[in-house]
Amino acid sequence: MSFLLGPVSGALVAGGIYYGFSNLIQARTKQLSTDLHIQSTLLLHSPTPAWISTYPSPAASRVEHSPFISLIQAGWNEQLEKAFVGVGQADKHVSNAVGEFRNWAGRKLARKD
Repeated sequence: MSFLLGPVSGALVAGGIYYGFSNLIQARTKQLSTDLHIQSTLLLHSPTPAWISTYPSPAASRVEHSPFISLIQAGWNEQLEKAFVGVGQADKHVSNAVGEFRNWAGRKLARKD
């Protein structure tokens, strides 16, 4: 009979823990549902508060465009574009020169053999 005492007591403890957590989750869910319903009702049936009209305008509408700054930025972007294109062309020229040097050096080394 003592061999049943361990499993039965373990089952009772596990059942108690399960029942406790189940009741806790059920009570919290019911309270959250009630709170959500109250908040929803308040939002649907309350008049528009006065402070909503005092919000600042959106940031996009507050940005001021300056033609002088736009002109400077356009010039800067053109100069950067020219610099990057120049670096790209220089890289191609260096690659071609290195390739020609390798061909020339390869011919020179082949003649010595």
